[in-house]
Amino acid sequence: MPTYDYECEACDHVWEEFQPITSKPTKKCPECGKRKAKRKIGPGAGIIFKGSGFYQTDYRSDSYKKAADADLKSQKGPDSKSDAKSESKSDSKPSASESGGKSSKAKD
Repeated sequence: MPTYDYECEACDHVWEEFQPITSKPTKKCPECGKRKAKRKIGPGAGIIFKGSGFYQTDYRSDSYKKAADADLKSQKGPDSKSDAKSESKSDSKPSASESGGKSSKAKD
């Protein structure tokens, strides 16, 4: 059920109501009691998936992940030694995908 925002035109009281979509808008102001309440049009809410298996970063592109990692490393600064060690280890041995899956030996 959605939460609706209301505003009284008589006393300018603003409040929220949690009610079903099928219910009619509230007309009576809880503050002054007059029937001048109007439902305000809101921006809505973003979708949030809860539960196991739903993560905000699941469907990020590789370029986004690389840019985020670079940004994170630049924020840490030069005194982050553990990142530098892991970088040098990963740079020293190219993976099979980086070398094209071919061995360094030439075939005759």
